[in-house]
Amino acid sequence: MKQILIGLCATSLLAACAGYPFTPAATAVLAAKSGSTVSGTVGFKEITGGVRLMADVKGLMPGEHGFHIHESGDCSAPDATSAKGHYNPASKMHGRHDMMDHHGGDMPNLLANAQGEAKATMDVMGVTLAEITGRSVVIHADPDDYKSQPAGNSGKRVACGTIGGK
Repeated sequence: MKQILIGLCATSLLAACAGYPFTPAATAVLAAKSGSTVSGTVGFKEITGGVRLMADVKGLMPGEHGFHIHESGDCSAPDATSAKGHYNPASKMHGRHDMMDHHGGDMPNLLANAQGEAKATMDVMGVTLAEITGRSVVIHADPDDYKSQPAGNSGKRVACGTIGGK
């Protein structure tokens, strides 16, 4: 399982990004959590060997933010703890998205610009759209350090959205 950052983009969710046309087969609408003002969408599309996603997020503090697929699609708790832990079908340790051992839901950090906007396209390899639909995508307040167990010490959950079909 290997995940590759495809590239940052400065276009809208349904537009072409980093040279890739993108029409999502599933979408997660992000809701603000833990008192944040974060909002946005994450689109998902099946690709060979994984899932391509495109994030378009606003209201973040500038800098890096942990970004993960979580086990449950329940985003009802005010702090998004109802989303449970990272999606981890192979029961591996938390780690870098581009290393052999890591959770299935471990992804690269999102990078927010000075205006608090993050737009990114990335491929999450080793998972299918069918297995992540109904789960959630969570953005954290702090960057993932990719080594602390069980979740990278990425701080409170500032946004959560359930991954759903169109």
